[in-house]
Parts: sequence; C-alpha cells; structure tokens
Amino acid sequence: MSSGSATDLDQLILPAIPPAHLLSGQNAALQVTDRFHRGTQIVGRFETSGLAGFKIAAQGRPLRVRMTLSVDERSLIGWHTGKGEPASSLPRLIQIRSQGRLRQCVLLRGRKAHAQVGFDLTAEEIPDDGLISVEALDITEGDGVSEEVRRIVGGRLMPDGVSGLRIDKIVFEEPPPVNFDPDKLDGCRCELYSLISAGGLANVNKQGVRLLRSGMFVINPVLPGAFGSTGRITLRLGTKAEPASIVPATWRRINSELRWLRHAARKLLGAAAPTVDRILSVRDGDAGRPKRRVQGNITELELPTPAGSPMLVLISSVPGVIPTLESGTSH
Repeated sequence: MSSGSATDLDQLILPAIPPAHLLSGQNAALQVTDRFHRGTQIVGRFETSGLAGFKIAAQGRPLRVRMTLSVDERSLIGWHTGKGEPASSLPRLIQIRSQGRLRQCVLLRGRKAHAQVGFDLTAEEIPDDGLISVEALDITEGDGVSEEVRRIVGGRLMPDGVSGLRIDKIVFEEPPPVNFDPDKLDGCRCELYSLISAGGLANVNKQGVRLLRSGMFVINPVLPGAFGSTGRITLRLGTKAEPASIVPATWRRINSELRWLRHAARKLLGAAAPTVDRILSVRDGDAGRPKRRVQGNITELELPTPAGSPMLVLISSVPGVIPTLESGTSH
C-alpha cells in the first residue's frame, strides 16, 4: 500500500497529450467541474457562471486553446433544476477566462448561436500538474471588469448570461510556428476567427456582411501571428434597411407601402453612416476616440488591436436601419 490516502487500487488518471481534441465530458482529462455539467456528445453545459478544469500534459511547453461555444433551446435560467425559465431575448455577454485571466469576451444572441474562442497559454501559466482552468462568467461578475462597462451595459443584456452555455468542443495544441491569414476578412469571417463577437454565428459556414442587431460588438485580443495581430485594424461599418415586417406598424400606415419603404431604404442607405457612441476597454473603461472616416453610409474605424483586454463597441440605433460589419482589414 502506498503512503498517504491513495492506494494501489486507485485509478491513475493520465493527462491528455496535445494535440488533444475533447468532444465529450466523459473524457478523463476533464478533472474539475464547478457548476458545469458533463455531457456525452458535448463537453458540457454551465448551469451558471462556473469552471471546467482539464489535465493536459504540456511538459513545459506553451499551449493554444480553441473552443466552440453555443446556446440552444435548453439554454435557460435554471435548466438544470428541471424548471427552467424562458431565456430573455436580450443578448448574453460572457467573459472567457483561463488560469485566472480574462482572455476573450463572447456576445451571443438568439437560440442557435455558435462562437469560436481561441487564446494562448505560456509555459509559465501552466502548473506542473498540467491543470488548465476554463471559466465562463457573466460580464457583471468577477473582478477585472470596469465598473463603467457594467453600468453602461446594464439593462441591455440578459442576466445570468452563462446559464445553459455549452462547450461543444475544446482543443489543446501547441501553437503553430506560423499562421497564414489574409489581410482582409468579411464581417462573418471576422467573427469566425474570433476577432469580433457580435451575437454568434447560427451557421459557421456563412460568409459576407455581419448584421449588428444588438447595437454592440466585441473586439477581442487575437492570437500571435493571426489576423489582426499586426497591431492595427480597420473595421468597415455600413447599414442595411430593416425588413418591412420588422418596421413599426405606424411606418406602414400610408398608401403605396412597399414603394415608400424602398424609397426610405434608399434614403437611409445613401445618407446614414453608423455612429459609434463609445469604445470601451472591458478592463479599463473608456478607450478614447479612434480614427474615423465617414463616406456615404460607411464608417471606417481604425484602431489598435486589443492586447490585454477585449473592447466593447456601442453603436447608435437608427429607426428602420440595421448597422452592419462589412469587413475588417489587418495592417
């Protein structure tokens, strides 16, 4: 019999060896759970802000962590008790932390939104036992978040936004020596690459313009050598006419409804560029005014790529118009 409380009959848990692709919560590498329910066909689901801990054989090397997160019809407040409350129609703003540090933020909207998250851990951040923590916290919880950010987003977000959040897949691998990325991405690809988070992608294969229905989006710190890591990016924002069925009924109480809507859309698209109200560092608050260029219905924002903290961009609402992210360019 061995010394201490362990015995020769205790099962030896071996850490996962990178590259490790975990698709189920039944994998032995998932060692610690706090308000996180293991899944069989997914890694698991958070009942509220919580933590999952994975044992990975890093062996003194840095690691890249990539995750796929999602919400679905079970992503309700109190779902784990069997008496789930209907989820709010407001978006969720969630912090993703690892080893105690904020890595990225995820903005999710709707019932079938997916998000990609990616960050690197240095060798010094990984303890000798290889235990890597991944936390999901609502933006209102924990330390290291500006009180100004919490005050401004109050009432605009779903409370307890982590409830029912799924980790569908998590990958631990060595950072590649070189990443090849284009200099320009369309709005949907910006979200797929996790440079921005604007509500999540219902279809991860979708390309083109990204609608910003939440009136806000997050710009995340990026992986070394990846798109946006050269130091500065330009985001090209545009506008799109709201579909007729969503325009308030009072707008439609005129003759020749469709003709009027087409005229209004042309007028708005030709004259109204998106107005950025504020840009906030999630950690530090107000980030100042970036370089802006306005031409027609296009606003170009040139700003430094976030390094130590995600940035939250707030956009003014205009009746009948949806702001859009047309593209991002890495300089």
